[in-house]
Amino acid sequence: MPVAAAPSNRPSGTVRTNLSYLVPVCLVATLGGLLFGYDTGIISGAIEFLAARFHLDVVMKGWASGCVLVGCATGVLIVGPISDRFGRKKALLLSAALFLVSAIGTALPQDIWTFILFRWLGGIGIGIASMSTPMYIAEIAPAHLRGRLVSVNQIAIVGGILAVYFVNYFVARSGDQAWNETTGWRWMFASGILPSVAFALLLLRIPESPRWLVEMGRVGEAEKILTRVAGESFARAELASIRAALSVDRGNWSELFSPAALRLPLIVGILLAILQQVTGINVFLYFGTTIFKNMSASTGVDAGMLQQIVIGGASTLSTVAAIATVDKWGRKPLMFLGAAGMGISLLAMGLMAQNIADPSSVSGWMLLFIIVYVVCFGLSVGPVTWVILSEIYPTAVRGRALGLATFFLWMADYAVTQTFPMMDAKGSWFVQRFNHAFPFYIYAVFCLALILVLWFLVPETKGRSLEEIERSWPRTGST
Repeated sequence: MPVAAAPSNRPSGTVRTNLSYLVPVCLVATLGGLLFGYDTGIISGAIEFLAARFHLDVVMKGWASGCVLVGCATGVLIVGPISDRFGRKKALLLSAALFLVSAIGTALPQDIWTFILFRWLGGIGIGIASMSTPMYIAEIAPAHLRGRLVSVNQIAIVGGILAVYFVNYFVARSGDQAWNETTGWRWMFASGILPSVAFALLLLRIPESPRWLVEMGRVGEAEKILTRVAGESFARAELASIRAALSVDRGNWSELFSPAALRLPLIVGILLAILQQVTGINVFLYFGTTIFKNMSASTGVDAGMLQQIVIGGASTLSTVAAIATVDKWGRKPLMFLGAAGMGISLLAMGLMAQNIADPSSVSGWMLLFIIVYVVCFGLSVGPVTWVILSEIYPTAVRGRALGLATFFLWMADYAVTQTFPMMDAKGSWFVQRFNHAFPFYIYAVFCLALILVLWFLVPETKGRSLEEIERSWPRTGST
């Protein structure tokens, strides 16, 4: 299944990609994204039963839900050095092992602290997968396909979330309230065992990142992989480009923070990672049940099914559109379009929320703007942010740099998770003044901030090799 393209960065003028080899390899890697979404979303259906089983107060209920995010932040801090030292494939294998351990451990605990420990370990696995999967795909895919293949990971994440919604739904329907409080929630977490095992076994059959192999001096292995991807001419050109880039990078923490080399891409990556989260998407993921329950009375649709349709269906369809356009339109046009649509939708939601006295009377217009918001995120900010983050750092420090940016992403996610209930709590100053609209206004302002960052700081990376992107950054302070 060769495919011909004519990217400008190839002297030969044409790259013939062996999709029958490349696509299965990348799809195996995206199973990390699927487990990322699956393990993140599983708590939405289990938390109420878990809270009843262990008699959790509000603080402990929040910690049982949020401890996974602390694990995510831990995971992205440790995976950078691990992936740079031992390889991208081994990092993915570590995430699979942690997913498996967490699935078993969270299904069997007799006290809440044991549950939190294993949930935290699962969070480390999510953190590792959240950066290792896009990084691996970016390092093996040719430039003209890289955006589409990295974006597939976002479909896997959304697919994992959608799959676990249905798993939770069918488990909950298998017994009454008492059974769900004692046993049902355990089956929800145990359902992650099978995909974790499948991920680990399939990873054994994929190659290591060719760029990491070159860095380790294993050029022969890297050349064989690149030749299988797109032929001998492509392999020679890629190897020359990778060697040239590695010759000027030391690959350590001092290089990562060097003002002469990486200050600007590091700042850009951190800003994009934070803004992806503080524009509010996880409010609808983590607190969607409450939002959609309030809508059920006016829309006549079951709250659980409504959540699945809006988050799962809209995200999946829009991410498919992103895959089809990200290597044609470019990264920045999609991001501009999505951020603008998200901001307008959030502003509209805020105006409606401020003028609705009874949340149960929310009209179909609110549902429409939520769908538009989710579609805009899935079309742009969701997948394309990961594409850009996987592209903008030099090979020698990509693991550390991407890990640092992803750490800030998860910390921003945690901040949104903690602050939304405070801003939306009955009796708070925010509700008294804005009537549940304040969070939407804040997230809309961050959409504007994202547009400004894109306009002034983010380069277009479409159709450029990773090494060309690296050389394009100004060497601030260099002589």
